[in-house]
Amino acid sequence: MRVEMPIRTERLVLRPLRAEDADALHTYHRREDVARYLYRPPLDREGCAKLIARSIESPEWGTNGADLGLAVCLHGQVIGETGLRLRSALAAQAEIGWVFAPEYAGHGYATEAARAVLAAAFGPLKVHRVYARLDADNKPSWRVCERLGMRREAYLVDSDVNPATGTWGSEYVYAMLAREFAG
Repeated sequence: MRVEMPIRTERLVLRPLRAEDADALHTYHRREDVARYLYRPPLDREGCAKLIARSIESPEWGTNGADLGLAVCLHGQVIGETGLRLRSALAAQAEIGWVFAPEYAGHGYATEAARAVLAAAFGPLKVHRVYARLDADNKPSWRVCERLGMRREAYLVDSDVNPATGTWGSEYVYAMLAREFAG
């Protein structure tokens, strides 16, 4: 099972993350306002390089934990990333996620990129169910899920602790089945 790369949308190019993307990712992963929704402290450049390496060294799709990490590019510039992680090969379930530089918020790029990832998940990757776990305070991300047609399946109260702040956070779980995806 392979996805033809790069994935092109109306405005964006999604391609596998590369080691040379570390500086671009660092511009937004180092920010507190980005890290707070990721339940981890901001990343330094080395942390961004490790994040990319994990994606590059991922096992082949079809193996639990396989990671499809994609740089989201606008006019050749990395503005964010999105991707899938295969959580259960047996149940064909994957988790979708995205992180974007805040200056690109509000233009529909996350929705456009995530829709393309869903098409790959439900198409060539043969995923049965895709879900997203996100901080309940992250309204822009749960709005992306709703624009994609994902349903809110759970509200998990104080379900995780942010190691950077020691504060509890609540999460929403959104999901979609392959048969529900309209493309």
